[in-house]
Amino acid sequence: MNYFVYLPEKMKRFFESYLASWKDNPNRKPLIVRGARQVGKTYTIEKFGKESFEYYLRVNPEQDDSLKTIFKSRNPQLIAGELSALYGVPVIEGETLLFIDEIQILPDAIVTLRYFYEQMPGLHIIAAGSLLDHTLNELPYSMPVGRVEFAYMYPLNFMEFLIANEQESLVDYISDFSFERRYSEAIHRKMSEYLRLYFFIGGMPEAVRVYVTTKNPIEVGKVHTGIITSFQYDFAKYGTRKQQENLKECLSYTANNIGRKVKYSAINKSAHSSYLKEALLKLEMSRIIHLVRKTKSSKVPINQYVDNDVFKPVFLDIGLVCNISNIKLTDIQNLITDFEGALAEQFVGQELISSFEYYEDAKLYYWVREEKNANAEIDFLFQIENRIYPIEVKAGKTGTLKSLQVYLAEKKEETGIRLNTDMPSIGEKLTANVNIKKQKYSYTYNLISLPMYFASDLSRISRKK
Repeated sequence: MNYFVYLPEKMKRFFESYLASWKDNPNRKPLIVRGARQVGKTYTIEKFGKESFEYYLRVNPEQDDSLKTIFKSRNPQLIAGELSALYGVPVIEGETLLFIDEIQILPDAIVTLRYFYEQMPGLHIIAAGSLLDHTLNELPYSMPVGRVEFAYMYPLNFMEFLIANEQESLVDYISDFSFERRYSEAIHRKMSEYLRLYFFIGGMPEAVRVYVTTKNPIEVGKVHTGIITSFQYDFAKYGTRKQQENLKECLSYTANNIGRKVKYSAINKSAHSSYLKEALLKLEMSRIIHLVRKTKSSKVPINQYVDNDVFKPVFLDIGLVCNISNIKLTDIQNLITDFEGALAEQFVGQELISSFEYYEDAKLYYWVREEKNANAEIDFLFQIENRIYPIEVKAGKTGTLKSLQVYLAEKKEETGIRLNTDMPSIGEKLTANVNIKKQKYSYTYNLISLPMYFASDLSRISRKK
């Protein structure tokens, strides 16, 4: 089944800039683009190929069985010659982009990337596919380590969503943000309106396209339903019927429990926890969900004290979360739900993931202290350069910062970040009274407080504060 998402002309993916830098890098290797189904991989790569190369050739083993015999060869010159003859497109080093779509269907093609790198290094090759991580994990041949490079694509983040809605001026304004400059309340109101819209439209390219072209939330809901159905269609590839049922249950559970520690008994009391954990990890490998791991780290490396058995979920896309949770897109402006806190955490998690470098496989972490009458939890720990910042997410303009203060005092850190719906502000030398191990402390700290729509730009802002 081929899923090709056609996007409106105004829709821009920042990933295109990464592809351009890859093209001009003399040390480039064949590029494997990883990401969930329908995040726009095929469209973006095809647009790049047609605009940036003299010749562009896309091949798809899902659509052409003859490719199986062609890629049995380990001779890249022979493969290039056969592809050129078969498709009538010159395959020339430095002039052609060869795009192997849905490469997970053809493991032999993954193996040949090594030989293209070694013997035809001047040929630009990009491969992509859905469920690709499963194939890479189960590859029957040796992985061409060191001969390929990876990049990761996600749904449109909030800035890309604004551009798709012809709001480039808003993006330009907030891109120049610094605490030294006055921030416009009018801009904040408008940004908040679009943020509210993004909560329910999300960033899946087809959903954004349908909203931009129709402005009809009901049609967007249909797109979301279709995407979820396509995910479930893929579950048929995952073994027994019981395993497929576990995947469906875990899919529904994660969307309805964003930001909460996973409890297997809440998913299915009769299923063994090991089977449910396996299902969650398969969903993560499919990049449908992201499991935020618990860590005790307060210094780099952030993954030094990670508990891989304790995690909470962030879903692929906030619009899909609303669909699975049956939040109808009928009156976006007035829609207030009891799910606000979860949606805020989902949004921030999704934006933080999108802020990683494209060559990085994004990993998110959180911190929790579970003591009798003294629980504390930080929504996200996020590394910026060589410092780790605790991030508290608030669905409104107010809310206590008890957990943030406890973390800062316990870890002897000086700066925390709050993301909420209020105007930007920075508080220095704030004082809080906290209890740690039954002892009361007075602790001084700094607070960076930002509207949550700045989440994808935290690295730049924190460096300029």
